[in-house]
Amino acid sequence: MDRNKVSIEENDHVLIIKLNRPEKRNAFDLEMYRDLSLAYGELHQNPNLRCGLLIAQGDHFTAGLDLNAWAPLLSKGCFPDLPENSIDPLGLDEENRLCKPMVMAVQGLCLTIGIELLLATDIRVAASDTRFGQLEIKRGIYPVGGATIRLMQEVGWGNAMRYLLTADEINAEEAFRIGLVQELTEPGKQIEKALDLAATISKQAPLGVKATLNSARLARTHGEKPAIARLLPDLIPVMKSEDFKEGIQSFIERREARFNGR
Repeated sequence: MDRNKVSIEENDHVLIIKLNRPEKRNAFDLEMYRDLSLAYGELHQNPNLRCGLLIAQGDHFTAGLDLNAWAPLLSKGCFPDLPENSIDPLGLDEENRLCKPMVMAVQGLCLTIGIELLLATDIRVAASDTRFGQLEIKRGIYPVGGATIRLMQEVGWGNAMRYLLTADEINAEEAFRIGLVQELTEPGKQIEKALDLAATISKQAPLGVKATLNSARLARTHGEKPAIARLLPDLIPVMKSEDFKEGIQSFIERREARFNGR
């Protein structure tokens, strides 16, 4: 299934989402952003899909926003309207956020919105040639896709301010050191590694994965106490599931579990 600037492909229970505008270094215009939201919507709604993998065609993940296209909207203080059945790729709308894990693999340039997409995903893999940059203050604006909120959560206040307030480039080794990415690979190997992680996630019990993601997000957005209060209540339906029975049976029989998400 293809769209003009974003393509999707199912690989077992993993949905591979690919940015496909390499001639423009995968710079985001409004159409590309909307296409990406539809791809996220497919992952969110398709019961056969358990994990997503976000990658990009070409030498670069993204050179960032196509500011000429975005400026009229940003000057009004709004993001593009999203199509029906789509999901906010930046995860800023808690009422319209992806309910399944997303792994992301990057290479080359990963600028502005690229970092903010990265921060909205769950596990990140970078090729060793990746160059990151949150450059908005060099363009007279500031990051509004989540970097000012999430970067400090991921890498700490000092590390976040070091790069948000200078717009300095972050190389792949530094990104790994501060925790912006979780895995480094040789150039060209990042997608293989990320797909392996996504496939591993997709083999786990879907209800358990969803509950884990929900619990962690609740702790991050609302604090520890609300998350702690939900731990045991949210475990009850999981304990009653077919997947729990299969998990126990597979342990007894010493085989890989075959979960169905029920």
